[in-house]
Amino acid sequence: MQFLLFCTFCLMLPNGHSQLQGPPGPKGSQGESGFDGIPGVPGAPGRPGSPGFPGVGGPKGAKGDPGRVGPSGECECEQDAFIPDVQAITERISKFKLAINYDFVWKVGQKYFVSYKERDSFSRATEFCSQHGLELALPQNEEENNVLTQVCGDVYKNIWINVNNKKAEGNFEVDMKNRPLTFTKWAEGQPDRSIQDTGCTMLSENGVWHVTQECFLNAYIICQI
Repeated sequence: MQFLLFCTFCLMLPNGHSQLQGPPGPKGSQGESGFDGIPGVPGAPGRPGSPGFPGVGGPKGAKGDPGRVGPSGECECEQDAFIPDVQAITERISKFKLAINYDFVWKVGQKYFVSYKERDSFSRATEFCSQHGLELALPQNEEENNVLTQVCGDVYKNIWINVNNKKAEGNFEVDMKNRPLTFTKWAEGQPDRSIQDTGCTMLSENGVWHVTQECFLNAYIICQI
């Protein structure tokens, strides 16, 4: 009896209330927000995401300004402008070497007229020029025609020229290689339409052409290079 009484008194507060936990009270009102905390340590990078789909193409841009010409382009232009035509120079040298071997040499444009100032028949004239790798003279313009009239100084100045001598019916419109004549200086009434077969052409001292059937006559032989 005494022990039971003691335990009961031990469990009671001095003011007579029990020390056992009571039921929870009602929820209080929300408190004020606290201050921001210190930032934490950055975390490790995450795994890369899967590739996305290609986006829609943008509109076409405006045309840009022309670029500058590169070094290679400038070089090629300079070469085109300054590299000489080797073949043309070689031909000119060859012509000059041929020309200096003759008594008479006259240069007109890119052509040389050369002669030993000899006279012979038309057939001999064509043969002589051909043997030397040349052609019988044939003026291609007024200047060349005038030059040929100045070749020789004596009274008889007729010169054989390279007009075809075997055209029937007076049709002398090609040279000895059947190339069309691009320049003519026929005298009045020439070429002679009465010549039906062979006729040889001379350049006279007054600068006009005429056809003769007397191809055996001696006229000056002048070749061209």
